[in-house]
Amino acid sequence: MNQARAVDVPERDEVELGMKKIAIASVIGTTVEWYDLFVFATASALVFNKVFFPGFVPLVGTLLAFGTFASAYLARIAGAALFGHFGDRRGRKSMLLVSLMMMGLATFCIGLLPDYGAIGVWAPLMLLTLRVVQGLALGGEWGGAVLMAVEHAPANRRGLYGSWVQIGVPAGTLIANLAFLLSDALLPSGAMVAWGWRIPFLLSALLVLVGLYVRLNTSETPSFQRTKNAGEQVKVPLFELLGKHWKLVLLGGVATMSTGTSFNLIVAFGLTYGTQTLGFSRSAMLTIALISCALCILMLPAFGRLSDVIGRKPVIVGGIAAEALLAFPLFWLLDTHEFSFALLGYLLMMTAFAANYGPIATFLAELFGTRIRYSGLSVSYMLSGLLGSAVTPIVTTALLSATGKGSSIAWFMVGSAVISASALLLLIETRRRDLTTATLRGW
Repeated sequence: MNQARAVDVPERDEVELGMKKIAIASVIGTTVEWYDLFVFATASALVFNKVFFPGFVPLVGTLLAFGTFASAYLARIAGAALFGHFGDRRGRKSMLLVSLMMMGLATFCIGLLPDYGAIGVWAPLMLLTLRVVQGLALGGEWGGAVLMAVEHAPANRRGLYGSWVQIGVPAGTLIANLAFLLSDALLPSGAMVAWGWRIPFLLSALLVLVGLYVRLNTSETPSFQRTKNAGEQVKVPLFELLGKHWKLVLLGGVATMSTGTSFNLIVAFGLTYGTQTLGFSRSAMLTIALISCALCILMLPAFGRLSDVIGRKPVIVGGIAAEALLAFPLFWLLDTHEFSFALLGYLLMMTAFAANYGPIATFLAELFGTRIRYSGLSVSYMLSGLLGSAVTPIVTTALLSATGKGSSIAWFMVGSAVISASALLLLIETRRRDLTTATLRGW
């Protein structure tokens, strides 16, 4: 008996150590990808209206910059289908390496683009093209990273390890904002718009090298390996997904929509609203976003672990409800023009977002069977991005232009939360699901 225990404890320790390595690899990789994505969002809010869309009034230039920002979300759907197909057919790991290299190359090239003054309309067209490549890459990245964590994790800790992947969003945003904050602080006046904005894009090359290194040292997931060995893969996962499980895809995407709405309201529109409408300095708004993202990094694993104890849906519903309840207070606090109150509003909304976003990756992964899980998870999440993240900066900028009031944007946040909660309640709880099950019914 004692010998059995002596053997069992080292084995558990080894499994736990291996799981931590996989979780760290996942969070580093996704941080690099989301850094690349959100450095574009930050640049769209702060400088792209001047660099690539001059000649327009600031609000219209910002709207055009956000339109380019949103274009990637259509490409993300295509990327989800493409990478999902090969991820379900050939494995998770190889697709993660390809997506990371694509994203890094596109981001680095954005940093080398000539501006509108040098080549005219070709500048925004080239920016749009590279943004689409970013979208294709992210469409395949997130789903694969989630599955590397969730499919390796013990059944009673899938929520925790799935939430580690979600850390990539606030961590990537934090690093992107920090890059702009330092550049803005260290460069002479006018240099940020002239050439300083390129620095955060070019620095992505270093992050990509780190991401590639950690991902080359991970193994394929047990769930996929079992499916492959048993010969249970389907020829075209997307066809089976949309033919038999389209309701799961649609409901999963709509249920996740409010995460994109709330986060982009903070990191994209909030920067524009704070600087152009309320008169906060760029450095002040970037600092607020940076502190909020630091809090989010701490809260995501906490809510992910909580979902392992009480279930995914109660935690996610609580986060969505909090987003709706905090929508108006967020703008009341921002409209005080006081840094401390604005920061409080951001911290409250970011906590609500963390409760919503922390368990959602694991929840979506558990909705689908192994044969179509990469495709199902990726398409659902990228659909949510199209419905929430893509339209939020455009709609909120247009609402502010039409009404001049932050309350109109708060109503938009409330509406998004109500729709997401309604879709989520139609889906079943997934915490006790067996991930080796080939076909699942989730609604």
